[in-house]
Amino acid sequence: MRRGEEPMVPEAGFRSYYGQPIIKAPVWHEPHMPVYLYLGGLSGAAATMAAVAGLAGTPRLALTARVTAALGAAAGAGFLVAELGRPERFLNMLRVFKPTSPMSMGSWILAAHSGATGLAAASALAPLLPARRTPAFLRAPAVAAVLPVAGDASAAAAAVITGPLMATYTAVLLADTAVPAWHEARRELPFLFAGSALASAGAAGMLTTPRAAAAPARAMGALGAAVETAAGALMERRLGLVGEPYRTGEAGRRMRVARALTVGGGLLAVVAGRSRVLTALSGAALTAGALYTRFGLLAAGRASAADPRYTVVPQRLRLEAGQAASVPAGS
Repeated sequence: MRRGEEPMVPEAGFRSYYGQPIIKAPVWHEPHMPVYLYLGGLSGAAATMAAVAGLAGTPRLALTARVTAALGAAAGAGFLVAELGRPERFLNMLRVFKPTSPMSMGSWILAAHSGATGLAAASALAPLLPARRTPAFLRAPAVAAVLPVAGDASAAAAAVITGPLMATYTAVLLADTAVPAWHEARRELPFLFAGSALASAGAAGMLTTPRAAAAPARAMGALGAAVETAAGALMERRLGLVGEPYRTGEAGRRMRVARALTVGGGLLAVVAGRSRVLTALSGAALTAGALYTRFGLLAAGRASAADPRYTVVPQRLRLEAGQAASVPAGS
């Protein structure tokens, strides 16, 4: 083509068969799956917060965190079963231990974490129960002697092993799919989920513990909010075109609300120790922000799966980059 001539054929764009989606949309449902993702992160981070509170010399917060971790794990398992439809489906996943499957590993992590946090909470609550309300088996001398040791060991295992895994494995569960908005964000999602889990646990500690004993919870809430906000901003910036669902439509609205609540709650957590009202506002904002983040992520995944360009365009760019890299320099 000579200089100054206009091309007769426009540059070809992406195309799919009759404009239909190329991949299937996620089959997860609201509110079951987003709430499960929230409760799993809350439980995992709360288990770690219990250990931090113990080291910081705040036994009241440590007790609250142990109970929060146990309740979060139990409630999360209930929402997961509701998502699966039948309880036996969850039990069937425990029949196989497959390290290459995030769903299989997640089932085992949830089972181990639920047992560890349940035992840790029971050992912490048993001495506080009136003798007449304490179950008979807990009053047995052998059980009374072993329970504190077993509870502390379970709490340590939950804080160091199962807790961090619970807080982040759901990010791997999302990223290990063909959904563009999730798969392409595999670098940032673990940090986003970890930050959101820390913010959730910090919020729960602030809302359920006297202000004098909740300093570690306020610090965890502020730290989690900062990590989640930074990871989300980096993710949307790096993804480019594939990051559009996080900025537009219903998913974009949810993510903007989540970011505003998280930032506001994190800033309030810094000064929440001065006021009961500020503490309540900070805890509520961080909790709502964490929930909105999960609902926003699910909506963004659906939007990116429904539009074929989020699948086709990145594939073509990777193909062109590979072809350009294979051409020898100077040829």
